Amino acid sequence: MRGNWIVLAFCSLGQLYADQSLKPQTAAAQLATNNPTLTTIALEKPFCMFDSSLHPNKSYTVYLYAMMELAIAISSLVTDNRSKPLDSTFQQTSGGRLGPYKAALFNVPNCASPPNLADVGDINKVSDVLKQYLFRVGNDETCLYDPNFLDVCNPPLTPDTTYRFKYMLVDNTDCIMKDQTLWSDPIKTRRVKLPMKIDTGPGRRSGGMIVITSILSVFVFLLLSGFLASVSSTVRVLPKGRSRLLRPPKWSPCDHPGHTEPAPN
Repeated sequence: MRGNWIVLAFCSLGQLYADQSLKPQTAAAQLATNNPTLTTIALEKPFCMFDSSLHPNKSYTVYLYAMMELAIAISSLVTDNRSKPLDSTFQQTSGGRLGPYKAALFNVPNCASPPNLADVGDINKVSDVLKQYLFRVGNDETCLYDPNFLDVCNPPLTPDTTYRFKYMLVDNTDCIMKDQTLWSDPIKTRRVKLPMKIDTGPGRRSGGMIVITSILSVFVFLLLSGFLASVSSTVRVLPKGRSRLLRPPKWSPCDHPGHTEPAPN
């Protein structure tokens, strides 16, 4: 059943873009569960978006720009006055607070020959199929700290923060912007849950309840341990006279010559 949902989602990509005025969209839930996360947002790649701008014998690359929603008031430009794409980085824009940064670049998705949808049901191929259709912004946790990293850096996004995204078609020959989408609708990463607010649904316990339960469990354990230790100590110090009354005297033939040991009751 899940495979059928994925196939339907893939088949509707072209219509979806046509209905949304050509702007990036979050991946369908059937394609990317738990999206957005705290630090990532999965987007559908621009299938069939730039077909009218592509020319034979030309080579193109798709640029993906990202910025925080609040940066719109500062600048949302992604090209200079010669239509050349900006190379602003995550670090230079403070993670998108000061304006758009280049989050990724990849080949133009082939609208005429998409991946084989039948492979979605193959556990060995589904990962490659989804990589061709989706891009996850914020998925590189090491590029900021790797001095040898030379590719476009795509660091984790900020939790509980609203972002916008834009795709741009770039001619590789003269490095000129040939086409671009609108900025996406606002997309917000998830908020970090406070410990006191975790699992508050019916039948679940909050973080505070779990802590209280743990403390009470330890307290009861200590009480029982103390009680058992007290009982054990009392038994050890019981007077010898009383301890003998608790069991029948041992019979010895030496104490009663000529008599046999009484039969047990």
